[in-house]
Amino acid sequence: MWTDSHCHLQGAADPDGALERARAAGVTRVVCIGTDAHQSRQALALARDGVWATVGLHPHDAKEGVDGVAALLEEVAGAEQSALVAVGECGLDYHYDHSPRATQRDAFAAQVGLAHRYGLALVVHTREAWDDTLAILRAEGVPERTVFHCFTGGPAEARRCLDLGGFLSFSGIVTFRGAGGVRDAAAQCPAERLLVETDSPFLTPAPYRGRPNDPAFVPLLAAAVAEARGEGSGGPRCSTCSLVTSCVRAGPWARTSSWTPTRSGGSPACPGWDQASGWSRWVRVSARSRWPWPTRAPR
Repeated sequence: MWTDSHCHLQGAADPDGALERARAAGVTRVVCIGTDAHQSRQALALARDGVWATVGLHPHDAKEGVDGVAALLEEVAGAEQSALVAVGECGLDYHYDHSPRATQRDAFAAQVGLAHRYGLALVVHTREAWDDTLAILRAEGVPERTVFHCFTGGPAEARRCLDLGGFLSFSGIVTFRGAGGVRDAAAQCPAERLLVETDSPFLTPAPYRGRPNDPAFVPLLAAAVAEARGEGSGGPRCSTCSLVTSCVRAGPWARTSSWTPTRSGGSPACPGWDQASGWSRWVRVSARSRWPWPTRAPR
């Protein structure tokens, strides 16, 4: 049982087909990420059994202001049944600077506050802006469940995020030839703070670059992370496969910190593979969890 902790199904040509392919690959849970009020509403509309959504304003669009996503959060956070699990993605992007940096900082700080207000997880996008991103989180208070999505830093940045209590989510970048620092960060990250995401339809992993990404690639990404951690072709080195428990546990999305793993024997749950390096293996998931996703948002 796998989870894609960050994807944009609303950007897929065929969201239903993407979910079918994901289920066939053992990916039974996905989190569909909003990037502005419109995209967030689309993410919520796609919610169903096994699909949850976030509401947020991407730093590229910070110049639009947070009023739209704030109003949407107010609307859905109090709903009797809600698929809403997080605020984001939000943060700072100093690589493209599609919005003025001061505007990005204000929008990010406001959304950190919204995560606190509604008791939601926070999904952080940061690119070439580590110092300001972490400074804002410290100033506003780090939400208990904060995910650094598509982690692109090295071990030093990983340490800073982990010291703040964050989760690190690794994408297809971990398969890129020049991403040694990201692989080193994955090797350093404690298993209980490690997530895997596709960020689909973006960031397709090797050896499939050049085609749209897909949630079905989660097992491939997890295998690449296992390789980086020295838990590759030899198979998992721990009986509970702690490397990937964040793909089958509540992780940062849960509104409660309780998690009770139970032993389960039987056949491996899903295959992990890395066609680029030519090895294959099964990832045995022998730790299963209660999945305490909320059935209703906090009031």
